[in-house]
Order: sequence, then structure tokens, then C-alpha cells
Amino acid sequence: MRIAVVGSGYVGLVAGACFADLGHDVILVDNDDRKLAALKNGQVPIHEKFLPELLSRHRGHRLTFSDDLQGAVRASSVIFVAVGTPPTERGEADLSYVESVAREISGAVDGYKVVVEKSTVPVYTSEWVRKIILRNGADPDSFDVASNPEFLREGTAVTDFLFPDRIVIGCDSERSAEVLREIYAPLTDGTYYQRTDAIPQPDRTSIPAPIIVTSTKSAELIKHASNAFLAMKISFINAVASVCESVGANVNQVVHGVGTDSRIGPRFLNPGIGYGGSCFPKDVMAFRAVARECGYDFRLLDEVMRINEDQRERFLRKVRSALWTLRGKRLGVLGLAFKGGTDDIRESPALFLVQALLQEGCKITAYDPAAMERTQEMISSNIKFASSAYEAATGADALLILTEWEEFANLDLDRLSHELKYPIVIDGRNLYDPETMAAHGFTYYSVGRAASHPDGVPAAVLKNGNGTKKA
Repeated sequence: MRIAVVGSGYVGLVAGACFADLGHDVILVDNDDRKLAALKNGQVPIHEKFLPELLSRHRGHRLTFSDDLQGAVRASSVIFVAVGTPPTERGEADLSYVESVAREISGAVDGYKVVVEKSTVPVYTSEWVRKIILRNGADPDSFDVASNPEFLREGTAVTDFLFPDRIVIGCDSERSAEVLREIYAPLTDGTYYQRTDAIPQPDRTSIPAPIIVTSTKSAELIKHASNAFLAMKISFINAVASVCESVGANVNQVVHGVGTDSRIGPRFLNPGIGYGGSCFPKDVMAFRAVARECGYDFRLLDEVMRINEDQRERFLRKVRSALWTLRGKRLGVLGLAFKGGTDDIRESPALFLVQALLQEGCKITAYDPAAMERTQEMISSNIKFASSAYEAATGADALLILTEWEEFANLDLDRLSHELKYPIVIDGRNLYDPETMAAHGFTYYSVGRAASHPDGVPAAVLKNGNGTKKA
């Protein structure tokens, strides 16, 4: 099938490459000439496993790049709209890019087309897209508008696309539903997985992929509700971690006891410094705004956001408790991206903490396997960038772990202790066992667990989240 994907950002680029790998002919459309030139020259603008291989495999063959939207629409049967929907000042999704694309599509509808929302959009967007296309002269029988939300995690987006938990297609006509079923047939009938050149299957996946057909409104709500629920799980376990610190419990043990309940599950119950990235913060705010417009006060989402912001402040207080004063302190920082496996620093809690510590007069040496170049574009003073985790730790008063890269969980602890000026580690991702760290001579602070200290070193005076002290 011939497919146009509008927007070469994170979602559009991954979707275009994966559709090509399923055997479709894809035109990836963007109005950014520099980005298109880079893609045509083989450059990959984002850090994403397997994406360079797919682009190299299909570029110039099944996957082409263009700035001619109307030409791509005429040449395609299905148009996936994957442009940005950034938040407005009120937290609503800015749909101006979606509207602009819809207007331009309308002038190129020369036969039956299915226009598919791939961007994360609020409910009723499909109705507005249809109205815009009709207002600009398209025959009402010449097109349908459908919703096909993405459920991609940065760092594993390609495997999430090709080995999905589910495929959701929101259609208000059987004709459009049949077209989308055909597009995803290599995944739902299992033929893709029989190929020798298929992307390797990740752990904990079941194939073939189930397909769920809903109305467009239901599909639009599924994406927002899913992300809001996952954000709620993260905030919930961070709130539980705060209680654990106050009463002397171990949040890892609590997570194990809660997560083995089949009704709850262990995923996204990872205490830390809060969620970030391009999806959760934006989508939680947008979902709250949708509820508000519908007359429902979704106060649970207010609390999810408040806990997430408070978690960063709690970590800063932990750093102050460990170091007493911050001005002039030299800190090693491991991690700048909002999560491991990506170079994305949008709404990164790690970057928030780095900026807050710089404002308090700290000097920082940071290392991240993928996100340093993007960080350099934002921060230039009082921060240095290292070529390894050990270089970041050299001569530091303390080491902060802020992103859960796998390599940060497998450091040589003896070497790390030798590099640090003082053997203090403040771990915002709970990558290490407190007893192991104490045995290697570290004073170790983490989230939702008691601080650990080397034998013979008195426990430091710590502050609870409410400001009271405990020995």
C-alpha cells in the first residue's frame, strides 16, 4: 500500500521506517528542508535502537522524503498525520499544525483517501479534521478520518511499533477500518515475524499482535487515558517511597509485594526523580484540559502532576542533606536524558535538577551516553561534559545518578570510589543495593530506602520530607 506520513519528528520517522519494513511504500513529508536533506543523506536525527538500520535498509526504495504534501497525498491511499501537538500556556494541545495539514490535504483528495491521526490529540479532533477538509471543498464520500494512536516508548520505539501490546484503530466506517487492517496485516497475521530479516523480538511480547477496532472518539481517549494512568503509577510509587523514607521501610520490598499482584503488575512502579519526556507531562495536562472542557474536574491528575514536581524538590533536599551546603561543591552527574536509551532531554527531571544545582552555585561535570550534545545547546556555564562515568566522578564531592542507563548500573565500584573526592553517591534511580554500596565504602542515598554508610561511620542526620529530623 502507498502511505504518506506527514511529519518527520519522533513518531513520524519511526512510523515511516516501520511501515516501510512491513512492505509498504512510504513518502515521509516535512516542510523543514534541512531535516529532509539530512535524512536523504543518511543522517539519523534521534537516538533510537534499530532506527538507523531500518532507514538504511529502505531509504530511497520503500521510504522516500518530500516537502510536497499535496503530491504525497495524491500518490497515497492513506495519510498518517504525525505533526507536533505542543501544549499551550493553559496546558491544552496546540492543534494548529494538525489544522494546517488538514487544509492542505483537502486540495489533493482526488480519490478515496483515509486520513489518520497519528499524533496524540484530544477527543473530537477527528471531527474537526473532517470539518476542515469538507470546508475546503473535498467530496464527503472521497475520504474518511480515522485515529491510530501510537504507544511508543523512547529508546524502544521500533520494537514497540513492530511488536505492539495492541494496535488500536478508531474508525467510524467499515471501509476505513478495512484499509487500516490491511496496513497492519503483516503484524496481525504474523507474516512479518516469519521473515529472516525481521527486527529481533524483545522479551515479554506475544505475537501476533491483537488489533482493537473502536470509534474514533474512543481511540483518541485511549491514548490520553493510557499515558495518564502510567504517569499516575509513577507518581503513586514515588508518594509511597516518601512514606517509606519516613517510616524506615524499603520501597523495593514494597514494590515487589505490590507488583506481584496480577491486578497491578510491576511495570512503571519504579521510584525515582519523576517522569519527564515529550509525552507524559504534555498528555496529562492535555487530558486534564479535555476533562475540564467537558465539565469534569479531574483533580486526580492535578495530584499526579504535583507529586511529580515535588519528587524533584525532595531529591534536591536529599542532596543538601548529604552535602550540607551546595555553593562551590563539585558534583559528578550521570545522566541528562529523561530516561535511558534516548537522547531526548525534553522535560527531563535530570536536566531540571542540574539547572537547579547550578543556580545554587555547584560546579558540575556530567556524562550521558547520548544526550550531552543536546544539553550543550541549553547549558554552557559551570558545567563540563565528560567522556565516561569515571571521568565525571573524578575529584567530585559527590556523584549523582539521574538517568537509568544500563551502564550506570554496572560500574566498577572500587574504581568509582578511587575517583571520587568523597565516596558519596546520591542515586535518583535506585540502581544499586544499599548494603553493597556500604560494603564498598560509600555513603549511599537513594529513593524510598534508608541511607547506608560504611562500617564505623556514624549515620548522618537526615531530613524527612516535612522538614523534621531523624537520626
